Parts: sequence; C-alpha cells; structure tokens
Amino acid sequence: MVSDASLLRRAPPAFKSVTGPGRPDDFGALIVAVARTRDRAAFARLFDHFAPRLKAYLISGGATPGAAEDFAQDAMLTVWRKAELYDPAKAGAATWIFTIARNLRIDSLRREGRTPLALDLSEAPDAPARPDDIVAERNDAALVRQALSGLPADQIEVVRMAFFHHKPHARIATELNLPLGTVKSRIRLAMLRLRDSLGERP
Repeated sequence: MVSDASLLRRAPPAFKSVTGPGRPDDFGALIVAVARTRDRAAFARLFDHFAPRLKAYLISGGATPGAAEDFAQDAMLTVWRKAELYDPAKAGAATWIFTIARNLRIDSLRREGRTPLALDLSEAPDAPARPDDIVAERNDAALVRQALSGLPADQIEVVRMAFFHHKPHARIATELNLPLGTVKSRIRLAMLRLRDSLGERP
C-alpha cells in the first residue's frame, strides 16, 4: 500500500492519462482521476502546480514559511484522501483546493486559541487561463489601463497593491499606515469607478 508520505517524497511517472498534448490542464479532471482510480500521476500534476501556490497564499495570510509548507502539504494530502468529495459543478478545482488550505489554517489557529485571520479566497491564485481567455484579457488590457488612469492617486495605489502585487488588505493597511476600513473603502470605490468606466466588461 502506498503511504500518504510517499506521495510527497516520490515523483510518479509522467502524466498521460487525463490531459493530451497541447491541451490546457484541466485540474478538475485531474481531481476526478484521483477520485476514481487513485491516479498518482494526476495527483503529482496537481501537487506540482498547487503546493507552491498554496504556500505563497498562506504566507500572505500570515503563516510562517515552515507552517505554510506544512499546511500546503496537508491540504494536498486532503485532496488525495477526499478527492471523491469534489463536485466540479459547485466549484472550480483551484477554489476547492484553496478552501481546504484556508480551513486547515483557520482550524489550527482556533486550536491554539488564536483569532483566525481573514484568508480571502479572492487573493488566491487562479488556475492558468485558457488561450481564449488570454486573448480576451489582452484585448481588454488597454481599456483597463485607461480606466485606471482616471482614478484618484490614492485609489490607484491600493488597487495596484491588491490586484497586481496580490497583497492582502491587512498588509496594504500596514504598509500604508492606514486603517483597514479605509483600504477596503478605497478599493470598493475604485471598483465602482472602474465598473462605470468599463461598462458591462468584467
């Protein structure tokens, strides 16, 4: 029997069973493969992509690098053990996996008698964009830059820190020496202005 620990130590063979050459990775299909057949290659593909991203996400939420690595590995082992609970109709693969990591971190803080930090899933990295998404994003980039240029300087600053540098709101507040409510208010106002400027575009 393959132990959980061995899954983290040994890299399985190259992935072949779910994604074909030249096709974007479908992480939901990889989770389904793990659930149905305990596909170790599929799990390796998931682990290689998500583990470092989970670690970075947890560090941004206040975990130490060592603790973040432990939580990331625990989250990926949970994916292996409970892959059958994943429902692609309810959540994307990235959202499901990052939610597992967030909940592990929150549960740990509660056991230690500490107040859980607000780990915002909106700050978790997304799965890689598909080619058609990339084209659409490039077509919209000029419009977004133009809309940003029309914002007040204080709103541009917090938007850039939040969305381009992927910093949590609490860290932005600390770095700018502002109340957290002020940071959230500026971001909210900026989003409203951008929505008006861009019309129906997301």
